[in-house]
Amino acid sequence: MTMTEHETTRTKPAHRRELARFLRAHREQVSPHVVGVPVGPRRRTPGLRREEVAQLAGVGLTWYTWLEQGRQINVSTQVLDAVARVLGLGAAERWHLYRLAQVPGVPMPPQMPEEIPTDAIQVLDQLDPNPACVYNARYDLIANNETYACMFPWIVSADGIERNVLWRVAVAGEDVRPINPELFGRLVANLRLRYAEHIGEPGWESFIEELSRTSALFRDAWARQEVSRPGPQFKQFRCPPVGLIRLNTLSYSIDGTADLRMIVHVPETSADAGRMQQLRDLGGASFD
Repeated sequence: MTMTEHETTRTKPAHRRELARFLRAHREQVSPHVVGVPVGPRRRTPGLRREEVAQLAGVGLTWYTWLEQGRQINVSTQVLDAVARVLGLGAAERWHLYRLAQVPGVPMPPQMPEEIPTDAIQVLDQLDPNPACVYNARYDLIANNETYACMFPWIVSADGIERNVLWRVAVAGEDVRPINPELFGRLVANLRLRYAEHIGEPGWESFIEELSRTSALFRDAWARQEVSRPGPQFKQFRCPPVGLIRLNTLSYSIDGTADLRMIVHVPETSADAGRMQQLRDLGGASFD
């Protein structure tokens, strides 16, 4: 008796299952015209076919098929680089591919406790009146300063999963979302990058399953298999009763921790700084 591909995939280690999803999603996003593949009138496959990826990458069709099925086969960075080139993967996506394939010699991050150092709390306080906070890799809010609490009281006062920034943006509704909607996709792409270090962990798996079940916004973004590293961002928030506040955001890893990052928000203009001070004077934003 032989198992179906679906049944076989369910028995694969978690990293290999995620690798299969990642490769398939990106293969289906590559336009044949971009890589010089002629398209006939009867073509129904979205993106490239497996045999086309294999040919363009210079690898065997059987090997690539097994790779995309998540089977336990030997891989190297050189061969994965060839596949990544065909799929148009960027640097962050290529590193993510190495991690999912568990290439020998590619370092995994050390396991360190998720405890915020005392001096990081002191830095948060010193950053006032600029809003600042600390997230973990899953975007749970770990700590914040006073101005952050004034801007985002619905997150600071929450417990459990509702204290998670992705959850609040994806589930709670338009009121608490940044006005520039592309930011949510970037957050999910950052999450995807860090997920490679936590595949199979019950807390991570249940979090992603619950978000996928509850939010179509998250489910669609997660299915795109996009990957990116944290970087500077421009954000705009509605903060009643003072109106729109525009911020430039930077993030910094915290020494001695595996996953924690400090997020610092700086007002775009003096007018934005003034509205933020008004918000502090009024005791915080309110949608009531």
